[in-house]
Amino acid sequence: MAKAVWNGVVLAESDRTVMVEGNHYFPMDAVNDEYFTESPSTSRCPWKGKANYFDVVVNGATNKSAAWVYRDPKPAASDIKAHVAFWRGVKVEA
Repeated sequence: MAKAVWNGVVLAESDRTVMVEGNHYFPMDAVNDEYFTESPSTSRCPWKGKANYFDVVVNGATNKSAAWVYRDPKPAASDIKAHVAFWRGVKVEA
């Protein structure tokens, strides 16, 4: 079971994460979406495609672009379609 925690709150928890490049990608149905707001940030990976970001908001604190998702990844990364990963101080425990 993997769990993503920031500012004392569980953001996501699942036993169905997909590991890619050292990151746990959580399925969307395992994410507590009440803590997420769309960010205008995007990035591109040569083999995964375009990532869209979320700001994480917990107890009045905002962690900008702390989570990302590949909504329509390239074929090589199809396993992480609609899965969310974290960085910027979000602790993932496995």
